[in-house]
Amino acid sequence: MQKEKTIFVIGHKNPDTDSICSAIAYAQLKNKLNEGNFAAKRAGEINNETKFVLEYFGVNMPEFIGHVGTQVSDVTIKSTPPISRDFSLKKAWNTMRDLGDATMPVVQDGKLEGIISVKDIATANMDVYETHILAMSHTSYTNILETIDGKMIVGDENDIVTKGKILIGAANPDLLESYVDEGDIVITGNRFESQLCGIEMNAGCIVVCMGAPVSKTIQKLAMENNCKIISTPHDTYMTARLMSQSTPVGYFMRKEGLVSFQKDDFVSDIKAVLSKIRHRDFPVLDHDGNYRGMLSRRSLLDMEKKKIILVDHNEKAQAVDGIDEAEIMEIIDHHRLGSLETAMPVYFRNQPVGCTATIIYGMYLENGIEITKEIAGLLCSAILSDTLVFRSPTCTQKDKVAAEATARLAGIEIQEYAEKMFRAGSSLGDKVPQEIFYQDFKKFSGSGLTFGVGQISSLDQEELTQLRPKIAAYMESIKGSCDILFFLLTNILTESSELVFVGEKAKDVVDAAFCGTIEDNWIFLPGMVSRKKQFVPKILNGIQQVL
Repeated sequence: MQKEKTIFVIGHKNPDTDSICSAIAYAQLKNKLNEGNFAAKRAGEINNETKFVLEYFGVNMPEFIGHVGTQVSDVTIKSTPPISRDFSLKKAWNTMRDLGDATMPVVQDGKLEGIISVKDIATANMDVYETHILAMSHTSYTNILETIDGKMIVGDENDIVTKGKILIGAANPDLLESYVDEGDIVITGNRFESQLCGIEMNAGCIVVCMGAPVSKTIQKLAMENNCKIISTPHDTYMTARLMSQSTPVGYFMRKEGLVSFQKDDFVSDIKAVLSKIRHRDFPVLDHDGNYRGMLSRRSLLDMEKKKIILVDHNEKAQAVDGIDEAEIMEIIDHHRLGSLETAMPVYFRNQPVGCTATIIYGMYLENGIEITKEIAGLLCSAILSDTLVFRSPTCTQKDKVAAEATARLAGIEIQEYAEKMFRAGSSLGDKVPQEIFYQDFKKFSGSGLTFGVGQISSLDQEELTQLRPKIAAYMESIKGSCDILFFLLTNILTESSELVFVGEKAKDVVDAAFCGTIEDNWIFLPGMVSRKKQFVPKILNGIQQVL
């Protein structure tokens, strides 16, 4: 029975507290509704505020996933059993026939040594005119016995062929003497003279066909001359044909320039490789080089995309990389409609509230699912963070009701807890400008322009004032990444922000969007706390005026 695939619940890049907490809470809700197997993921590093929240309520941080494109792990990998390099060609062929596989991996101690295909075996059987092939390939007598259904009459079956050729002893003894060299394998019938001649000429092995009895005299002479004797039920023709098929696959396998893949390789990347190579199957290895299965071209036709639920965003620029290659199942968000497109209809819940967690709180109530203390704490934290403890103009009555209800369930006092949370999040002393800039950064587009908006909130105005020139300098160094870059330094206590901007026409856009005095590359914006409801709409309007 195939294991049920996990559906990932994931927020936007540069995740904030709402993005992380809503992903965790919604994944738990879906699991409790028994609608499948759901797991929260994150598309970036968490900030100090979110770290505080998770630690406070004893919740593990979601695993990071940087790309949701289809990987080898999403494709059906054949559990083709590996073979040893000592396998005979005949045994390898029989295994392929029984399994219906055209390619077999050759593995030693779990590590891939090479591959052998039906074509390789056919080529070996058709192209081998070298009568010394058993010695050249160091074929074991065990392989020979297995291949020709033989029985060792004299000698050790664990020995290896190291010299000599394969020879059919069909001539009379006088002529045979001139052909037999030391170490040869002589295939004979029940002719005493031919067997004796082979032994006297120091043959390495006498193969007696048709199951003919071997006299005690011949056995005794063979032992004295270190010559092996094998009995086979096959006739001379069949024995000669089968003999070369006893060679080990290690001699013919392909071991140079092997193309293999790992489970985390992306299908979009390996398709380019497959277009240049005509193999049917390719080995799949783990990170330690251990063999894990075979990937076939046919399996790529039936590959299953990763299934994703997006929370707290619906803009492609904000989504985890590879979103175009994934199957979006649901979107739960409280932002404006963005640029994401889906191949099929999806469940899309978009409400004009201050926080995604408020929507998810309502979904718990709608489905009659109990909210645990930990989930209540996460939901409350997300609402307090996104609404700046109800100060943001995005805050609605639904947000307040949800926050108060979840605070009671979590056993916290809102104002006291919020101050601890914001102080933990506004501790910027140990961070470089790059970390701060991308801590809560989102990309947008409008009127043909792309613009990015970062934001940091703090209770300490002096800390924000000292940070402003450092952020401005960093923004200058990366201004080519978007047409315009903005950064809001928000004071939670005074409910105001300082806006830093860089980029061509950035000053014109800011001048058109806001009233106030522009100081070089920044402007003070009283009452500005919400990127979503206040800042982005005004900037979009400013861009339209300038363009």
